[in-house]
Amino acid sequence: MRLARGGVLLTVWALTAGWPRGRLDRRLRVDGWQWICRGAWAVPGKEVDWRVRARAAQLLRPELVCSHRTAAALHRIEVLTNPQVDAELLEFTSPRGTTAHHLIRVHTTARLGAADCAIRRGLRVTTAARTVGDLIRTAASREAAVVVADSALSHRLVAGLRRPPLVGAADLAAELAAPRRPGGPSARRWLPLAVAGSGSPAETVARLRMRDAGLHPETQPTLHTDTGRPLRPDFLFRAAGLVVEIEGFAFHGTRAAHERDVHRFNELQSCPAVRRVLRFTAHEVFTHPDRMIATVRRALER
Repeated sequence: MRLARGGVLLTVWALTAGWPRGRLDRRLRVDGWQWICRGAWAVPGKEVDWRVRARAAQLLRPELVCSHRTAAALHRIEVLTNPQVDAELLEFTSPRGTTAHHLIRVHTTARLGAADCAIRRGLRVTTAARTVGDLIRTAASREAAVVVADSALSHRLVAGLRRPPLVGAADLAAELAAPRRPGGPSARRWLPLAVAGSGSPAETVARLRMRDAGLHPETQPTLHTDTGRPLRPDFLFRAAGLVVEIEGFAFHGTRAAHERDVHRFNELQSCPAVRRVLRFTAHEVFTHPDRMIATVRRALER
């Protein structure tokens, strides 16, 4: 146990400490150690999650820096889920070529200096600005790129924890300004679409879909109830007095959360600037955006 670091033991450490080479793996298994990957074991009883696997990878290959989606998870930057990307896949960046396998993707680059790296939860990771830059440059779509930028620019509640904005717009612009980087031109076109203050990936996608349809509501405006309490709805078409709210999948995680939402809905209705409130689920935004747009248009026409 004393040889382990962060709950991880490398086989080479055990051998150096004098553990017998013969049947070492069998001895470790009998003693309750858990195999992580070739040459690395987790201490008995420890959950072997993606963080433990990332730690083992970095102990085995010190040149690896957590990046892209793995770095996003460490920084609590939200990304659009991609069903084609294995949830167990770890992503790293390395200044030199490194052997990878089916659960590790290594991005090789010569542009990875000390200023691009930080320590997050005990792991070497690209900074928030570099992480967002990497994800935008490699994004499969405009939506995926802007979701990442919005998340990093905004206060967010991620995995039950609140965090402040991680970067500023100037930081991202500087990160994406480097010439001759693959994906750079698209990234620089998409960055102006990001909005600091957006509340969730679903809100970002809804805003982009409405923009495509020629609809340009205010995002997260400050309104006041008839008692003077400030509220910030997701979107407001001020001239029509129309509020549009987007609800996430786990919005009503508890009875208390559901009650707070009902109270908020009633308070929104009491704002002098509001005449009608439309509510859409994240599922509807992602799967039926045309239906959402049609409903908004009908409400505006009235």
